[in-house]
Amino acid sequence: MGIAWRESLSIGIPEIDSQHKELLSRFDRLLKACEGGKGIEELQKLLGFLDDYVVRHFSDEEGIQRNSQYPGYAAHKSEHDGFIARLKTQKEEIKADGVAVHHVTETNNMLLKWLINHITKVDGELGAYLRTKKAP
Repeated sequence: MGIAWRESLSIGIPEIDSQHKELLSRFDRLLKACEGGKGIEELQKLLGFLDDYVVRHFSDEEGIQRNSQYPGYAAHKSEHDGFIARLKTQKEEIKADGVAVHHVTETNNMLLKWLINHITKVDGELGAYLRTKKAP
């Protein structure tokens, strides 16, 4: 079991596509670590990585949206804010209770499903908008 980048996930913005590739690569490491019984250790690494990376990635995406006057900006930003809130809740629970196997499972289910859905649908709509805006 794993997850890998596929071109169908590309939204056509090289900087954002590169960031999505890195995010998927990190989640793939978690999935592979789970297969090897090392999910808890890898989850801690992933959550540490996400602290800074997701904020930067979302900021980059939102900047592109504002600069292009993307009409879906408010809804898109709301999704980003929701993701950050879920991530914060997960981290607070882990800090209070320690890392457990169920945290690995929850993270896999919550974050991976959200990420793939967000990239394919929400970011895909942004990419389509930007392509039409560039068209003559």
